[in-house]
Amino acid sequence: MKRLLLFFMATVLCVFTSYLPGVAAKSSPSTGDGLHEITLTVPSELSERSYLGLPSSGVFKVHEIEAEIVIIEIFSMYCPHCQREAPRVNRLYREIEGNPLLRGRIKLIGIGVGNSSYEVGIFKKKYDIPFPLFPDKDFSIHEILKEVRTPYFMGITIDNDGTCPVFYSKPGGIGDTDQFLQTIVRLSGLSRDK
Repeated sequence: MKRLLLFFMATVLCVFTSYLPGVAAKSSPSTGDGLHEITLTVPSELSERSYLGLPSSGVFKVHEIEAEIVIIEIFSMYCPHCQREAPRVNRLYREIEGNPLLRGRIKLIGIGVGNSSYEVGIFKKKYDIPFPLFPDKDFSIHEILKEVRTPYFMGITIDNDGTCPVFYSKPGGIGDTDQFLQTIVRLSGLSRDK
């Protein structure tokens, strides 16, 4: 009963804040800003560790992901907008992985705000998410990201010096995956040549 009440409250909050701009967000991360140090736990799944180019255990920072570009989805398993967006984000992942000029250069991760590992696992299984998802049960990452609404998408470049400038930062869905991917490539300055 307690879980059902929490689920109901989280759903109402997500729907309510999606109609009131600024209620859930202080001010979103701005393009040109550097991504703050976000520490995540290395995934237990070998395929996910391999995808991100990480060691077998411990913690890591986003700039340690082996990629030129990282797209970060901020979601909540209780957010109906995030649930509807899941198939499009999966399609985006497949488009990137199916393109030899982009595979390995652009990676996706998701961060479940207010979600435990268990809740993130349920979302991953229910929507068959093929890329790594990470819990943010205590909202600490959400706070670093200025409490953005869900879903929220950020694009960062990983520079040689370990900095991660934000080049894309927007609330809401990605819309057409082809168009979104073209926008990411254009705004990031990613060369079409390897």
